[in-house]
Amino acid sequence: MKIITIKKINILKLSMILMFTLIVCSISTSFGMQHYYKLDFSTGLVTATTLNVRSGPGTQYKVITTVKKNEYIRVFAGIGEWYVVQVEGDYIGAVSKKYIKPIYPNTSSNGNIEQNTQTSTMNVDEKEIFDLINQERIKNGLQALKIDDEVQKVARIKAQDMVDSNYFSHNSPTYGSPFDMLKSFRISYTTAAENIAGNSSNSGAVNSWMNSSGHKANILNSSYNYTGIGVVSSSKYGRVFVQMFIGR
Repeated sequence: MKIITIKKINILKLSMILMFTLIVCSISTSFGMQHYYKLDFSTGLVTATTLNVRSGPGTQYKVITTVKKNEYIRVFAGIGEWYVVQVEGDYIGAVSKKYIKPIYPNTSSNGNIEQNTQTSTMNVDEKEIFDLINQERIKNGLQALKIDDEVQKVARIKAQDMVDSNYFSHNSPTYGSPFDMLKSFRISYTTAAENIAGNSSNSGAVNSWMNSSGHKANILNSSYNYTGIGVVSSSKYGRVFVQMFIGR
């Protein structure tokens, strides 16, 4: 039995190597040996009414699919005036960079670009909010919330959008409702909610939420088990806070 198992494993490994080789060859055929460069964002918003996704970085390459205005796409790297992207349907291709708006610059609390563009990390303010919220939940006999990296990213984007677009509302002129936004970023959930605040301190924001029946109900809702928190500096409020809750 051991010999048969080892043979099966070796066959599986060989199959995986062959599949990887075919994928690399396919990409190399389309994209050639052109120079790739890293980007400081990983999500883009389509600004063209209809944008062609091509098999390579240029109009001479065939169109493999299209994406519509205001759709979100994953952006991996740049090649000249083109971006290498992944779109709905798991298509990998290239799009013209002039029709893509970077919507998630991965910046830390001091304004420096973070090196990890795949996973959100909490800055000092976000971590303090997270700890204060979980203290309130534990005091009330509830399980502590966990951070979901994708929800964390969306909460940051929403907080930055509130500052950039100068509004204070659950409904964003850019992204719609919190539920629209979660859906756009393909985040699955069974229940969700959002708290927002404008305050000069982290504890002040949490206190204001706990003194509001609706916000407090979100914080102490046992249906929620994951969260994401965005804190962005604001000339108007001092700081803008967004906390998104989801239950799975």
